[in-house]
Parts: sequence; structure tokens; C-alpha cells
Amino acid sequence: MISEFEHLSDSEKELMYQAPALVTVLVAGADNNIDKQEVEKAMSLAELKTYRSRRVLREYYKEVFNIFEKTFLDAVMELPETAAERNPLIEERLRRINFILPKLDKKFAQQFYASICDFARSVAEASGGVLGYFSISAEENRYVSLRMIRRPED
Repeated sequence: MISEFEHLSDSEKELMYQAPALVTVLVAGADNNIDKQEVEKAMSLAELKTYRSRRVLREYYKEVFNIFEKTFLDAVMELPETAAERNPLIEERLRRINFILPKLDKKFAQQFYASICDFARSVAEASGGVLGYFSISAEENRYVSLRMIRRPED
């Protein structure tokens, strides 16, 4: 466990560690088709962020990477199959992050927010499109900004 989370409840810690996998299911599954490219992109991004993210987030992403595949598969298995049923449930879970971010170090919270938004966009851009254009579907675009998570105040 990272030091930033020491004062959080177990359920709050769990949600924070699950967030990248939940975002992957939300965005990649927005069109009812979680394709291999999107999952591979999310897995490689989780690993990449263990050494190529802001220093304050590196330990967090090490923990995330260690559990990412299991967390992702668990979410896919436990949540409804269709995006119409699944995505409101994921949005509700992710909305709970708004109550956790104020409990964290301000710099960590701000960096987490920027990073998770980047994560969503990268997953959305992983498949589709023509020569790199129009790679984010209309369905994915609805979720890619992660509007359910508020940007921490400066």
C-alpha cells in the first residue's frame, strides 16, 4: 500500500486501485465491444505508468499494475454485459472518487485526476479510426472525459 492511502478506509483504497481497470471497462466497453487492442493498450499503459508517470504516482501505478488484469477481469465478469446496464454502475463507483480525492495530498489528487483522464483517452484511442483519425467512437467519447469525477481544486 502506498503512503498516500494509509488514512483511507479499505473500500476507499480498493476503489482507488480499481479505478484504471474500471475506466478501461467503461470506455472500452462503451460500444458494447471491449476489443483486444483496447485491453492490451490499457495493460501496457498501466505498466508504462509505473516508470513514466509523475513521480508522485509511480508507486500507485506499481500497485495498480500488479492487480490490473485480475481487477479488469473481475469487473467484466461481475458487471452486466451491455454498456447500457454496465456503465451507469461503473459511473456510480467512479463518482465515489470525488469523496476520496479531498482526503488525499493535493498534489497527488491533482496528478491522479490528470493521469486517469489520460488513461481513459488512451484506451479510447486504442482501436478504430482511419489513419489515426476518428479513433474515438461516439459512444466512447461520451465517457472519455470522465465527467463523473470532478477535477480537484487548485
